[in-house]
Amino acid sequence: MRSELFSAENLEKESAQPGMRLQNSKMLKIELNGEAMARVGSMVAYQGQVQFQALGSGGLGKFLKQKLTGEGVPLMKVSGQGDVFLAELAKDVHIIDLEPGDSLSINGSSVLAFDSTLQYDIRMVGGAGMASSSGLFNCVFTGYGRIAITTRGTPVVLNVDAPTYVDPQAAVCWSANLQTGYHRAEQLGLGTLLGRRTGESFTMSFAGQGFVVVQPSEEPPIMGSGTQQQEGGLLGGLLS
Repeated sequence: MRSELFSAENLEKESAQPGMRLQNSKMLKIELNGEAMARVGSMVAYQGQVQFQALGSGGLGKFLKQKLTGEGVPLMKVSGQGDVFLAELAKDVHIIDLEPGDSLSINGSSVLAFDSTLQYDIRMVGGAGMASSSGLFNCVFTGYGRIAITTRGTPVVLNVDAPTYVDPQAAVCWSANLQTGYHRAEQLGLGTLLGRRTGESFTMSFAGQGFVVVQPSEEPPIMGSGTQQQEGGLLGGLLS
């Protein structure tokens, strides 16, 4: 049987070292020898002796915070020995190595998987105003290990060396030490009163020393019910 489908670039990539690596730009492979944390529903295939255990948002405290804020990551623990393949709606996958002292603030909808050695908490984005229905809470990761995030398209990494403003739905993650706030981008006037809007009412502002990862697409809020994940910041939490 012959086909370009069976070319070397599409074959499973093998490694002697356990852990996370990219199978391709859209798929993460975890060579599992122990345990890792992954987004619920992200497994597309696995080989070997692997168990999956749903964890909600990672503990009672985080579960309650998620219900109040609409943020968080619906998690499952993946344990055993084997190869696990993860993906999320064919989004681009990127791996970030965190080292002791690093702290990364990330939109919960962009978290695909992370090493169980990492810790995370749900925190309010500093300076967020009630006038915005964008995400006001983010997941902050610390510790030592790898985290895999997703983006809708190829992102740009902005070095924050000047006042920086980003659409809240396009901001994927940023250095947790940055000072954040919300900035009114749209000028109020007669046109606004007549219903003429730019669609850019508010932007997130960043100041300090660090970086912001921006995707070339705005992440739409997802409203759900029951046990379904509700994204969309404070507004999503109030509507749940």
